[in-house]
Amino acid sequence: MSEFLVFFLHGLAYAGLLFLVSAGLTLVFGMMNVLNFAHAAMYMLGAYFSYTIVMQLTGQFWMSLMICPVILFVIGAVVERFLLRRVHRYGHVQELLLTFGLAYIITELVKWYWGNYPLAINVTGFLNGTVSIFGIIYPMYRIFIFVCAILVGGVMALVLYKTRLGIILRAAVNDSEMTNTLGVNVPLVFMGVFAFGAALSGFAGVIAGPLLSTFPGMAQEILLDAFVVIVVGGFGSLGGAILASLIIGELQSFGVLLFPKLSMALVYLLMAAVLIIKPSGLFGEES
Repeated sequence: MSEFLVFFLHGLAYAGLLFLVSAGLTLVFGMMNVLNFAHAAMYMLGAYFSYTIVMQLTGQFWMSLMICPVILFVIGAVVERFLLRRVHRYGHVQELLLTFGLAYIITELVKWYWGNYPLAINVTGFLNGTVSIFGIIYPMYRIFIFVCAILVGGVMALVLYKTRLGIILRAAVNDSEMTNTLGVNVPLVFMGVFAFGAALSGFAGVIAGPLLSTFPGMAQEILLDAFVVIVVGGFGSLGGAILASLIIGELQSFGVLLFPKLSMALVYLLMAAVLIIKPSGLFGEES
């Protein structure tokens, strides 16, 4: 039972990280119908910026948690305004090529500035401690990741469905021309959505830094799982992203325990099964 609980908690921690990464991806696709391949590269940037702030400048993890999302928000706004907006009207192929190329450029810039070697980010204070759960000593930081995911998911749901801003966002998605006629600056709204998605990726990168190694390949490692989350949950569905993150996090964790030789394939088998049974995903809308 103790072993089961440890792997269950590991699954929750990874599910929290997966949701933090896929939440911005889901938001941008759901609101703008843009599949952003550079999202994971921005997540990687968040981790590297956090390394610089924590290990080279201030030594304060909490400061990096506040500063890095702001930096990625600005980067996201610049990318949307001067790059993505220029190709958006030409369709998805141009958007994919642009974001795919941007991801490679960011990766090469990271290698050039920070190098190819893994970098460790240390946390201090209570996050570096442990907590007793049913007699098991468990790292506090992994609990912190899951709590962050709950808070981010709750705030996003509250804003999207219970505030005037959420009404404007959904109206801009459903009928951008009418919303623009009513005096809402729709291009500015979309720029804000893309920038906020980038900020979420940066936030996830800061969270991932102390848990995983910060290295140039971390974007590719998380990108596949993040896309599986939005495919299984349903493109653009926040509720689907939450449920899919939990399922995939636990599947990854218990797969290593129960089916070690198949652990890498289990997630993709799940995605294939969902696509066969319900191609739109668990919470996706039928086209």
